[in-house]
Amino acid sequence: MSNNFIRTNRPSFASSSSTAYDAGLREYMLKVYNNMGFALVISGLVSFFVSNSQVLMKAIFETPLQWVVLLAPIGFVFFFGAKINKISASSAQNYLWIFAGLMGLSLAPLFMIYTGASIAKCFFITGSLFGVMSLYGYTTKKDLTGMGSFLMMGLIGIIIASLVNIFLKSSGLDFAVSILGVIIFTGLTAYDVQRIKSMYYNFADNESISKAATMGALSLYMDFINLFITMLRFFGDRK
Repeated sequence: MSNNFIRTNRPSFASSSSTAYDAGLREYMLKVYNNMGFALVISGLVSFFVSNSQVLMKAIFETPLQWVVLLAPIGFVFFFGAKINKISASSAQNYLWIFAGLMGLSLAPLFMIYTGASIAKCFFITGSLFGVMSLYGYTTKKDLTGMGSFLMMGLIGIIIASLVNIFLKSSGLDFAVSILGVIIFTGLTAYDVQRIKSMYYNFADNESISKAATMGALSLYMDFINLFITMLRFFGDRK
């Protein structure tokens, strides 16, 4: 009788636990996308405001200060990564907002190079492609770990090629880098979503989950920004 009672009630308990876990995962992923979306809003506002101020544009991008502004986001990513285990979840989120502001500052020249209509068009294209790949990364049962390793090697390759092309100024190499950039950042979006989703199962406390959500938002934010910049190279109309 006792054994029958256990067998009868176990499915109900497992179902309840699974439902609660799924609800927690949805809340976690929603926090990731909310953080990412707010970071994009901060970057867009900062970039638009600075690009519309001739004083700021001249003070920053017509002086050696431009190199500080352009390199600051890269340095901040390494700083953020080193600090993440030593700071609270709320501090990590604040660091994300600061990074988004710095990134927005570095992107301000885009408004001077491309028309507003083409920027809006490329943002829409990027958002659509990002959404499709996010959905694929979240729902697919296929393990994308192998693809992620390949894409990371490709990312290192295009970074090196881009640095070399600063001196070569080759339009052919620039075109090739742009094509590879679209492929790599599209694939990385799906890979990162799956990776961020799987991270949820590794944490038991809310503090760790919140910090993981912030770092996940940073990864997806970078995927989106890089994909957007690559799209501008293809479809952007220069002023």
